[in-house]
Amino acid sequence: MQQETLEKVKDTIVEETTSILDFKFIFSEEISITVRGLLFVVVALVVTSFVLKLFRKFITRNMPNNDKLKFVTVFGYIRWIVFLIIFLIAMHTSGVNVTAVFAASAALLIGVGLALQTLFQDIFSGIIILVDQSVHVGDIIELEGKVGRVLDIRLRTTRAVTIDNKVLVIPNHLYLTNILFNWTENGTETRESVDVGVAYGSDVELVKKILLEVATAQPTVLENPAPVVLFTDFADSSLNFKVAFTLNNSFEVRFTQSNIRFEIDKAFRENNITIPFPQRDVHMFSEK
Repeated sequence: MQQETLEKVKDTIVEETTSILDFKFIFSEEISITVRGLLFVVVALVVTSFVLKLFRKFITRNMPNNDKLKFVTVFGYIRWIVFLIIFLIAMHTSGVNVTAVFAASAALLIGVGLALQTLFQDIFSGIIILVDQSVHVGDIIELEGKVGRVLDIRLRTTRAVTIDNKVLVIPNHLYLTNILFNWTENGTETRESVDVGVAYGSDVELVKKILLEVATAQPTVLENPAPVVLFTDFADSSLNFKVAFTLNNSFEVRFTQSNIRFEIDKAFRENNITIPFPQRDVHMFSEK
């Protein structure tokens, strides 16, 4: 008698459990899902998460730290794509009419797609930057007339700090639509210059000597390669020269250029060398 009672209780529990698992959530005539289906979707996502985590650890186990960080960043977005695919497959396997879901949310998906267009461009550009390695953390870049030292490269944005200690947040899609100047692509040393004009009749050899002495005396200018002076042009009102020099920190080039200009002006005054300004002769004719 007791055995029969236990079996009846067991059968009742099984029937109730089955009834709960078969309970259906109905969203519309074409879209519905059972509790069993929801559990299947959850299990599928949990298993996918576990497998992806093992895969990431397996791939990155021997990678250098820099490459590992880049791979983890890219993999983070790939993971969400995989989750979306697994979610749709699991929903379809659970009996949900995925086509009906897409049809019901078509207008919403189109709006979201248009709104996220720029975001996807940024992410795609970020992947290109990370894989191509055209820009690295610490590089000095110039984009749309703005110069900054790269602090952080993410999939959507790149952060750089300017010489004024202001942070530039650059959307990555700008790298694909604009010309990027990487000042330190070939190393930290860069060639810079200062232009100056002197009056006609000036001693050009003395001008050359002064420019070389001024540039060489700057502590930020490298001795090797040594500064050089170029006689660039016979202009309308001046003889034009360029003093070229090499820096190891081009990020602060404007300070070195300013110091050189101060010293050039001082040295020219001491040696009676004139920096001319444009002059024009005006001829006036009167009608008789």
